Amino acid sequence: MADTTLTKVDSKYSPHGPDGQKYLAASVHIGMRLWEDVPAEEAKPASRRDYETVGFVIKGRAELVVEGQVVKLGPGDSWVVPKGAEHTYRITEPFTAVEATCPPAHVHGRDE
Repeated sequence: MADTTLTKVDSKYSPHGPDGQKYLAASVHIGMRLWEDVPAEEAKPASRRDYETVGFVIKGRAELVVEGQVVKLGPGDSWVVPKGAEHTYRITEPFTAVEATCPPAHVHGRDE
């Protein structure tokens, strides 16, 4: 039998992750999170994650570096960071974006 579970998440009450991200709706296979009004800042240390990430910029600007490739992100842009790829980013203007991760980033300590 197919899973018929319906989930609704009110982001006003969403838990926050270690870097300020809000965790939104999630299933066994995919999770969403919101980065809201992140201030401009220097690049984060490079990391590799045990999940794939796709994102969409709502407002602001950032530079994303994936395995040495640099891409500038602005409103309306979307991106992919493959599972296990070394990456970092630098926020250049206050930044709001939605990301989906597969598997969910917040499960089993993947986001730490």
